[in-house]
Amino acid sequence: MLIALAGGAVVGLALGALGGGGSVLAVPVLIYLLGFAPPAAATASLLIVLATSATALFAHARDGQVRWGTGALFAAAGLVPAALGGLLSSRLPEWLLTTGFAVVAGVAAVRMVRPARVTETGPGGGSETGPGSGSGREPGDGRGPGVGAVRPGAPAAVAGAGAGLGAVTGVLGVGGGFLTVPALVQVVGLRMRAAVGTSLLIVSVNALAALLARGGGGAAGSLDWAVIAPFAGAAILGAWDGRRLAAKIRGETLRRVFGAVLLAVSALMLLDAALG
Repeated sequence: MLIALAGGAVVGLALGALGGGGSVLAVPVLIYLLGFAPPAAATASLLIVLATSATALFAHARDGQVRWGTGALFAAAGLVPAALGGLLSSRLPEWLLTTGFAVVAGVAAVRMVRPARVTETGPGGGSETGPGSGSGREPGDGRGPGVGAVRPGAPAAVAGAGAGLGAVTGVLGVGGGFLTVPALVQVVGLRMRAAVGTSLLIVSVNALAALLARGGGGAAGSLDWAVIAPFAGAAILGAWDGRRLAAKIRGETLRRVFGAVLLAVSALMLLDAALG
């Protein structure tokens, strides 16, 4: 119980503060600390991701940091891949799923520890990445030109990114916010805060599609809810605290600390897959 509460709190803090990456840590915690098999861990992770992302989405929407039209288009591209990935996951060998988790965690870690360009100052004085001029106006907020529309020539890139994210979510049970946020910044042109909020909408939709493809209530009913319920509850509370934490600590510092932890987890999972 204590491990589930601690793991959920860390996952929620990362998701609330960074908009992604926390769900990648949920899978190894479920496997190595709570004794779940990789397929069950992926399904449980989807439930945790869905609950946490939907809760965090409400908070970001209340602050006006969700671009609903952009998020809906991005999520639509990932619906079918997420569903197909959910069906495929139960048919893959455990070593392959573990290797896939490790690779995704490694990619997430590298993205987090890599220095980012500074274009916007966050609420706590920390820097945020994004292509804008730092004027404080968000694309898509109706207060400036080029309001959040997909950049010329980018629809194919948006569709590809959305489909890829859906597939990763479906097969591995991770939210993929660490992939979504950069895509929304670089391809769509959103600033970081709007990208984080919009990514939560995309992650929630993909997680729901993948969970339904796995059997919905039937798959969920076979899980150990005595572990998943406190894990998800702690993650939800952690997501709220993560937003407050992001206002006090520089975003770059948070990303690098969490990225270093995630990189170590990735290395351990790769070693386990190689030795197993």
